[in-house]
Amino acid sequence: MAQPLPIQFLAPDLDALSAVTGRIAVLAEPGQPFSPGFRRLDRLTRGALSRAASSEAFAKLKPGEALDLAWPAGLQAEAVQLIRLPKKADVAQARKAGAAAGKAHGAGGTLILAEGHPRAADIAFGLALRAYDFDSHKTGEKKAPGPAILAVTNPEAVARAAAPMAAVAEGVFFTRDLVNEPANVLTTNDFAARLAAMQELGLHVEILEEDQLRKLGMGALLGVGQGSESPSKVVVMEWRGGGKDEAPFALIGKGVVFDTGGISIKPAAGMEEMTMDMGGAGVVAGVMRTLALRKAKANVVGLVGLVENMPDGRAQRPGDVVKSMKGDTIEVINTDAEGRLVLADVLWYAQERFKPSGMINLATLTGAIIIALGYENAGVFSNNDDLCNAFLDAAKAEGEGAWRMPMGEAYDQRLKSRIADMMNVGGREGGAITAAQFLARFVKPEVPWCHLDIAGTTLAKADTTLAPKGATGWGVMALDRLIRERFERS
Repeated sequence: MAQPLPIQFLAPDLDALSAVTGRIAVLAEPGQPFSPGFRRLDRLTRGALSRAASSEAFAKLKPGEALDLAWPAGLQAEAVQLIRLPKKADVAQARKAGAAAGKAHGAGGTLILAEGHPRAADIAFGLALRAYDFDSHKTGEKKAPGPAILAVTNPEAVARAAAPMAAVAEGVFFTRDLVNEPANVLTTNDFAARLAAMQELGLHVEILEEDQLRKLGMGALLGVGQGSESPSKVVVMEWRGGGKDEAPFALIGKGVVFDTGGISIKPAAGMEEMTMDMGGAGVVAGVMRTLALRKAKANVVGLVGLVENMPDGRAQRPGDVVKSMKGDTIEVINTDAEGRLVLADVLWYAQERFKPSGMINLATLTGAIIIALGYENAGVFSNNDDLCNAFLDAAKAEGEGAWRMPMGEAYDQRLKSRIADMMNVGGREGGAITAAQFLARFVKPEVPWCHLDIAGTTLAKADTTLAPKGATGWGVMALDRLIRERFERS
């Protein structure tokens, strides 16, 4: 597993700056006094830094953006990175500043002169998140990243503030690794084994195999995976950090390790990206890892349905009827609408076994949500305003895009089946909404619930502020914040 960059928090040693051989990042803002570290570097570079800070190019930068002075005279450093960041920067700007340094971080290491900046811990968090690199399958010599140092005037206090963020970063990295893995590596067996290994962190992990799922009546989930050589599974992860008698909050994730579409096969172009169709399960796993690492004072259970959707002689066909654990029958109109079948059974199982105080499920469920919201926002559907608003607030605070979508009984008409209780699709129009309406049938009315359609936010087509191209880990930060603010007591 990729590990977040270890960051040292040290008091500034301005006399040693001339001997630093890697990269040096320093903060500045037009119209604000320069820090002692900036002034020292400016003297060493014979005014090059102050000239850059007063340039039109620097003035055009947005907070958190940077410009480089390569191989500056008077220093052994390979570059000085001048990052624009005001003292009153918000969380997003501070993380963006750290990410600017993290993107450029390499074998030579990075020293950030954050000195007395009040957002130093967020700068460190941005640095750690953006320095992620998934290179497990690349051959050749790999250079280990150099040291990362944050020079601050109060290193012990900043280190304490950054410690919970380090746990979140590890959860994000775990999610990114899972989503980035190819399907011939991340089989259902391998996925389950990686989750079982988290028992060493204090999680209780249970793996339900196909014979147990049959006894439970999970016909909807089992139908999806019956064409694959990889066995279908449900993995249950419990974190018991709250009160002994407190009902847990449940997180449920769709874990389709590869989605060909089944008999309703997808077009070949772009199918390689369907390794990310387990993104919902990946986020649930990352959140559970974070909760265990930071010893969260809450009871949370994470459940993931792991399947592979493949076409073969045993595969589910369009027109088949399956029976869910709830007892409802479903006519499968399109085998490429498989994620909702997986979630239907896992949602019902979570309620029957754990009697949760609320539930949030995550899934790369529909292309329709990408048409509606693009790649910037996940779709949020809910039966409970309080839970929905709490999640939206948490997502906004963490800079993770989310937008509430409508639901309503009128959409249910599109799911009517001639031969079963319902169909698994309701047509192209409002496809993300009819998918949510389908899932709502497997949520008990008294249980607060949110459905997050993360098809657009799971895999970035290009670099983002806090992640390179590929898996983003979207949702780990927002859900961790939601649990902290909603369930944990100081």
